[in-house]
Amino acid sequence: MTVERDSCDLLCLDLPHAEEIRTGLPAPATVEPAAAAARALGDPTRLTIAAALHTGGELCVCDVSWVAGHAKNLVSHHLRQLKTAGLVTSRRDGKLVMYQLTAQGRALTTAVLGLSADATTADPALEGRADER
Repeated sequence: MTVERDSCDLLCLDLPHAEEIRTGLPAPATVEPAAAAARALGDPTRLTIAAALHTGGELCVCDVSWVAGHAKNLVSHHLRQLKTAGLVTSRRDGKLVMYQLTAQGRALTTAVLGLSADATTADPALEGRADER
């Protein structure tokens, strides 16, 4: 049985091509926040919450908690982490705090879950629901 190695046996660097690629790479200041955002969706609970927000649009903690099947305090904790990573924004609406995905959060959730970019929010029956509370 032959085992393939994941490295070259020869040094065969195409320097002009490699240098062109290297100069086109994003700066560490760009890569680090992007990596943090990707890590934020690496947790199954946070990914479920992001999926709920992707489908539901703007939701309060109570709704996200019920949809995701987790306790409100746990959902609040994960929403704070998603907000710190720049994937979620929040706004106060009376006694409610409403959450929604940022553009980056929507794009990353779409990519991670393999969703259609056109698969956007909300059931029209849910729109304006916060006004009823």
